[in-house]
Amino acid sequence: MEIFKAVNVVKRFANHLALDKVSISVPKGSVYGLLGPNGAGKTTLLRIINQITAPDDGELFFNGHKLLPVICPRREVFIKK
Repeated sequence: MEIFKAVNVVKRFANHLALDKVSISVPKGSVYGLLGPNGAGKTTLLRIINQITAPDDGELFFNGHKLLPVICPRREVFIKK
């Protein structure tokens, strides 16, 4: 069984396609690394896995459970003068 699985993950930024239907499956007990040149989408994929950035399409699973988007309430920041 997989500890993590990404299926057809897509992420676009303006006119740039950062991830184009990326899929990966990581079996339990294994260690994986992401290798590639600058601009290949490694950081974008990690940000999506960590739910810092939402994918435009695709699905993520952790330990067999689908990861759902995390909705954070908007925070107002006030600076004292």
